[in-house]
Amino acid sequence: MNRRTPSQWEELIAADPAHSTWYVQRFRTLAAEGTDIVGEARLIDAMLDRGSRVLDAGCGPGRVGGYLHGTGHVVVGVDVDPVLITAAEQDYPGPTWMVGDLAELDLPGRGIAADFDIIVCAGNVMTFLAPSTRAAVLAGFTRHLAPAGRAVVGFGADRGYEFPQFLADAEKAGLVLDLRLSTWDLRPFTDDSDFLVAVFSRG
Repeated sequence: MNRRTPSQWEELIAADPAHSTWYVQRFRTLAAEGTDIVGEARLIDAMLDRGSRVLDAGCGPGRVGGYLHGTGHVVVGVDVDPVLITAAEQDYPGPTWMVGDLAELDLPGRGIAADFDIIVCAGNVMTFLAPSTRAAVLAGFTRHLAPAGRAVVGFGADRGYEFPQFLADAEKAGLVLDLRLSTWDLRPFTDDSDFLVAVFSRG
């Protein structure tokens, strides 16, 4: 029997069990202070027809998927951390929030069709994966996209996953790079960019 490889996020929680609660409170505080915490979601909303199906991959406490549900989309959020999923259910009722490992993503096996119009993976999620599972996660994105669907992934530099390697892994997983940005507000990507937002379609 193969043992599941824990993500780096799970290893972080094992070392500091209070981290998830701190993370939830951080975003609740930012929202209460009026800080913009949904910039990623506004970009995704602009890419979609109303009523589209959205997979929030690594949804955390729900800020992206919650906003997209509020603008009229059908949202499924998946995260490996049950504390974050509980917070999403409390703060953003409406979407389908599920505990799950992105490396083992099989939503049809849980009764949810794999035909998402868009998959959004924000919040540096890719850098919290176990490196050995990155290819499986990207392949799972491809499997869960509708034929004309798109995947949008954003994360920062110097976090253990170099941009060229990520783009090569995505290509191997069947994702076609359509656009590179350096921010979620559409600034162009350059060789000096310290953040990548990559927009893919299915190959």
